[in-house]
Amino acid sequence: MDTIIIFLLGLSIVLFIISFFQTDKVKVLEKEVEQLSMNVLQDHYLMKKRLKVLEEELLMGQNFIDDIPRRELDQEPNEILKNHVLALYNQGLEIQQISKQSSLSVETVKNIIKKRQGTIGGI
Repeated sequence: MDTIIIFLLGLSIVLFIISFFQTDKVKVLEKEVEQLSMNVLQDHYLMKKRLKVLEEELLMGQNFIDDIPRRELDQEPNEILKNHVLALYNQGLEIQQISKQSSLSVETVKNIIKKRQGTIGGI
């Protein structure tokens, strides 16, 4: 009986020592999860960076588009365009439709109509 106990005690000590040299599966899994999270963070950072560049390009394009009506307001439309606006107005089209067809702002179309009505009424 004593020999069995000594044998089992020795075996347990040997197995205990072997367990120190075995690779820990939990540590391997933790390293894999850490590596995965680092990859996700890097991808997230790159996506934010690309999105920022795209937003800046979009805003630059938007500023260019916003400048177009200002340039339009600075320039007086030519007589042909004014006559076209008045012809469309006399046909009964709405001001928004005239604005779309003539590529002028709604305010410019209203001003053209007001000026022409004022000169007609003043005759």
